[in-house]
Amino acid sequence: MEFAIKPVETKAEKMKFIRSQWNFYKGDNNWVPPIIADRVKVLDIEKNPFFKHSLLQLFVAESNGTIIGRIAAIINYNHNKTHKDQVGFFGFFECIDNQEVANALFNSAAEWLRSRGMTAMRGPENPSQNDDCGLLTEGFDSPPVILMTYNPEYYIRLIENYGFKNAKTLYAYELKLETFLTDKLVRMQNIVRERNHVTIREINFKNKEQFKKDVDTIKDIYNSAWEPNWGFVKMTEEEFDFLAADLKPVAEPSLAFIIEVKGKPAGFALGLPDINQCLIHNKNGSLFGALWHLFTKRKKINMLRLIVLGVLKEYQKLGIDGVMYYEFSQRGPKLGIRRGEASWILEDNEMMNRGLSVTMNGQIYKKYRLYEIEI
Repeated sequence: MEFAIKPVETKAEKMKFIRSQWNFYKGDNNWVPPIIADRVKVLDIEKNPFFKHSLLQLFVAESNGTIIGRIAAIINYNHNKTHKDQVGFFGFFECIDNQEVANALFNSAAEWLRSRGMTAMRGPENPSQNDDCGLLTEGFDSPPVILMTYNPEYYIRLIENYGFKNAKTLYAYELKLETFLTDKLVRMQNIVRERNHVTIREINFKNKEQFKKDVDTIKDIYNSAWEPNWGFVKMTEEEFDFLAADLKPVAEPSLAFIIEVKGKPAGFALGLPDINQCLIHNKNGSLFGALWHLFTKRKKINMLRLIVLGVLKEYQKLGIDGVMYYEFSQRGPKLGIRRGEASWILEDNEMMNRGLSVTMNGQIYKKYRLYEIEI
């Protein structure tokens, strides 16, 4: 097969890179088309604050003027400083079912990273662990929920045949209200509330000044609570504000709250309505179409994603996470939501996995994988 690997240099080429994703999902009813404007924003090295400390190079594989594969090579210098390594990343990978094309894309990304001092390549991260990441390896029978990845199953073979090894498996748990809200959970959270003088405070979305204060509180908890996790990199002030501004329009105020112990912030939780149930109908990825489908179908959303649940280290053994899970069980049904996905959870995060499987009766129904190879 004749094809060429080309670096993406111009805005027009970048737009072609973004739009090429449609080439790989024709006839796949579980694929949720991205909003093109969102992809443009993420890949804008001038406006996305991630690129103040990171580098990006996009490549495409073209055959007769058609993009048959694409990849991004990424250097996250904040990751390298945090973990004292020389790991580079790949992301935004798409490819036809052709090993030669896939190998050429991986070779191009690896060479670009190697020439800049990287000794290993990990991914997919789009473009970091604070964004959507991981390759879907189990659970192809349903669409992804909001901000989770999706890909053809043959990508597993393309990546592993190149020589990538599993670096870490990520779990997604399915939670159902009828099995989630156990007597044990109700009793436990009542005890925790009374013993620790627990209060719940929703994020204030309406007052601009208070919202900024709440975001600052969440930022501190997030960067502290997740610091021990594998691969975690603290968000900068600008990155966190960028993300908060992005999520604010789709967030549901009752599903975003700070938990306090004796009046002091101890943790926070964020659940997002699964707007992918609306966006899956937005076939062309237009912003207008996305807004229309959200406006006309949002009330039909029956699932949420528990995207963030963090507790400061000094409060982690008090059972506060159980209180937050209980709150979701009470708040979700008021919005017509009786199912949830808790994702993603590191395979070796024993505390979270035990809580979700034992206390909440959650079932792992999707798995994702981050791969790595020496370069």
